[in-house]
Amino acid sequence: LAVKIVKELRTSKSMNVKSLRKQILLQVQTDTKDKSAKKKFKRAVQVLEEEGKLMLNKDGLVTFRESKKEKKSKKEIKKAKKKRKNDHVEETETKKQKIDEECENTETEVGTESQNTSEIDSSEKNKPCPGNPSGYTRLFLGNLPFAVDEDSLRTFLDPGFMTHVKWITDKETGKFYGSAFIEMSSSKCGAIAVKDKNGEKLMGRPIRINFAPARDGDVWPPKSKEVTGNGGQAGGTGVKAMSEKPDGCVKLFVGNLSFDIDDDTIVKFFANVDAEVKAVRWLHHRDSGDFKGCGYVEFWNTDACDKGATLNGKVLMGRPIRIDWTD
Repeated sequence: LAVKIVKELRTSKSMNVKSLRKQILLQVQTDTKDKSAKKKFKRAVQVLEEEGKLMLNKDGLVTFRESKKEKKSKKEIKKAKKKRKNDHVEETETKKQKIDEECENTETEVGTESQNTSEIDSSEKNKPCPGNPSGYTRLFLGNLPFAVDEDSLRTFLDPGFMTHVKWITDKETGKFYGSAFIEMSSSKCGAIAVKDKNGEKLMGRPIRINFAPARDGDVWPPKSKEVTGNGGQAGGTGVKAMSEKPDGCVKLFVGNLSFDIDDDTIVKFFANVDAEVKAVRWLHHRDSGDFKGCGYVEFWNTDACDKGATLNGKVLMGRPIRIDWTD
């Protein structure tokens, strides 16, 4: 717990002790009302206070105390980051000048309609180039964050330009799998994405990118610029990634659950926001009877349901769970 407390305070600097306790216990998937867990948290705070790593005042405000060594180190890190940023800006400008020629007439502003791909000479679009001898323009992306959307992905791929994206989701539940197929405007832009963006982080996650030529019979690229998304949103967290709430809604869909989940765990999870659960129904495969990793949670009233919805994207048993309104 001590490590998580220090990590949390390094970010927020100061925090109310009760809010900090709730945050830490949620991170370790522990009931925030568990007396034993509260005692462990209290002891961890006391130890850190004795070591001079934090300070707890009479008003219950916990403040992180940096050592002189850490302060000096932060200054050095900040200076190094500034230097790297300047170097990166120069490198990016040089790269963009080069890409302007490679992706000529295909780059547009984020959020605007892209150029009609039919206007691009097909012989030029799939022309073999260094790093892409087969001239592929269709790519597979894996390990995408659940909060990714079309705009953030387009920005990530810059200076290469994406014309289409197809989010990969579960056919029955609609759960986003964290992967997608995309179409690049040219083979050169595809090569740039695979060479320069593979392994780079998007929202803290290293993205996997590789060529994925369409199979015979596949309709590719799709007619729509963005497929199987929620207004450009693939997975996401918070209300933005949820569908429109039905009137008087008292039930939520919950997905991306651990296969070790049980009724008590999900009830305690929602109890953290004072959302009292009335009933839980898990979904299973019809043929095998195996748990699908999703289900429905019913609450006693709409107020409790609203509170439960605020946990969309929160981690439960090591997995960010997907929550949506349902009838």
